[in-house]
Formats: sequence, structure tokens, C-alpha cells
Amino acid sequence: MAKIDNKKKYRITENIVAREIEGEIIIVPLTAGIGDAEDDLFSLNDTGKAVWTYLDGSNSVNEIINQIEEKFEGSPAEIGADVMGFIEELLSRNMLEEE
Repeated sequence: MAKIDNKKKYRITENIVAREIEGEIIIVPLTAGIGDAEDDLFSLNDTGKAVWTYLDGSNSVNEIINQIEEKFEGSPAEIGADVMGFIEELLSRNMLEEE
């Protein structure tokens, strides 16, 4: 997987629908090639939900990491790695596109 440039901005593609249901974000792929056959639906934990809200094309990866560091406890290195890993996972599943 390619290294993500922390200065880039990403947004959620139009190929998915995401809804908050009882405090949990549920993601549903709308087209083939999103996700994989075993995981037709995705749900996010609290940290994932927080990152998801910033993936609107107006925040760089660095800005998202800084926002998450303010909201959650953990070392900056650990939070940065978690955010980067989550964004890489979404990119690999074609759920994000570069702004």
C-alpha cells in the first residue's frame, strides 16, 4: 500500500451511503468493488466516527490527526498511526477519493 501524503485532503466517495443508527455509523457500498464480498456493511467505533466526520475534502490528513489528538487520549504517534491506517484502509476499499 502506498504511503499517504499527510498534506493531502480526502473525501468520502459517492459510491457509498453512510447513516448514523443508534449512535453507530453504518456504511453501505452502492457499487461493486467497494469493500469485499464478506463485508457488505461496515460500522465504525468512536475514533473511526470522529475521523469519518473530517473526511469531507476540506481537512488534510495532518489536520485530521490534530483534531483526533484533541478528542482522544493516546500518544501522538499512536493516534497518527491509527488515523493513517484507517485512511489507508478506506482508500484500499475505494471509499475515499483525493480532493
